[in-house]
Amino acid sequence: MTTHGSTRRKLMTTAGALAAALTVPRPNPAAASPAPTSGAARTQPPQRLVLPRPTGRYPIGTHTLRLVDRSRRDPWVPSRPFREFVIQLWYPARRATGGRRRAPWMTPAAARHFQGSGLLPTGYVVLPTTHAAQGAPARPVAGRSPVILYSHGHGQHRSSSLSLVEELAAHGYVVVTIDHTYDAGQVEFPGGRVETYGMPELTPALPPAEELRIVTKAVRVRVADVRHTLAELERLVRYGSPGLPVGLRDVMDLTRTAMFGHSLGGATAAEAMCAGLPIAAGANLDGSLFGEVVTRGLDKPLLLLGADRTDDATWQDTWPHLRGWRRFLRLTGSEHFSFTDYETLLPQAAARLGATPEQIAAFLGPLEWQRSLAVQREALLAFFGLHLLGRPAPLLSGPTAQYPELVFQRAVGS
Repeated sequence: MTTHGSTRRKLMTTAGALAAALTVPRPNPAAASPAPTSGAARTQPPQRLVLPRPTGRYPIGTHTLRLVDRSRRDPWVPSRPFREFVIQLWYPARRATGGRRRAPWMTPAAARHFQGSGLLPTGYVVLPTTHAAQGAPARPVAGRSPVILYSHGHGQHRSSSLSLVEELAAHGYVVVTIDHTYDAGQVEFPGGRVETYGMPELTPALPPAEELRIVTKAVRVRVADVRHTLAELERLVRYGSPGLPVGLRDVMDLTRTAMFGHSLGGATAAEAMCAGLPIAAGANLDGSLFGEVVTRGLDKPLLLLGADRTDDATWQDTWPHLRGWRRFLRLTGSEHFSFTDYETLLPQAAARLGATPEQIAAFLGPLEWQRSLAVQREALLAFFGLHLLGRPAPLLSGPTAQYPELVFQRAVGS
């Protein structure tokens, strides 16, 4: 199993831990806006952030849904009589007409909380908009599109890796991002209600056994969220729903479903497959593994793509039990948060935040962000193309001169 310190390094990803990881000017969380210390800082306008454009040929639409699972009380807040969370669908769309607005990276009330406590504070930056038109009619892509689920890291949110999500949608997939309430840093529900982080904090004083218990429970909760999401998607495809974008129910192919996630979201993808959910293949982006998958393993394809550091002990433990297609890759020059939108947004914000290139490199790794994102996008497209569409994936067959940053930590087939 992974060491206590290694686990905490990956999981202590709430806003406070992130702010501690990168020393930049911090706003007072209780204030509406930060209080810069110099006159120049007070007059400098906020930096407007931009998401990198997807390379796929299809425009993107998006639609958000509140899901309620009345079969269980909320496991983190027992006073809540049922489990409630939010999903967002990203899909190939017909050319947007009628001046449809592009969706924000984060909804307004959630963004206020996020910016009040994270690395991208109000007054310093303006959060980006996405490339997706809200409610745009869906577009068939050679019939129905495979469905890919996304699960965020601990303390993060459903758009944490949107640069990867949008890339997949622009290449013809329907991607469903899940906000795991009380495990996410914040979730905004219809009407503007925001639920914030509510599971036990993973503090340095926490005994290793208690930390493992909490994290293992979190993975179980997330797997149950995924199970309910799949059931609700099946219902949507069969019966539709008021307000669902035109054509969306007709383009989802739930017989070809996969999943990926960052950090604890990657662990969720692996454990969901181990639990027997109808997920054909899973990709784990730098997430320690927890639950039964570590000892029981999998018969289904699993991609382990990690940051540039010593191998995760849970990956080593699980590797011999992976009986299906498997790859164990390391992205040279990357760090844990290289697999999130911090990889693209923090370099844009660095000068405004007063962060040095050395600080950014320490947080995200020395690999230039455009290259890092390009390699990640290509790896995921190759993986899902192979296992959902039957396309050849030479990128994942072994080391290549085109992508030397991808290091195969285990020999293919070993």
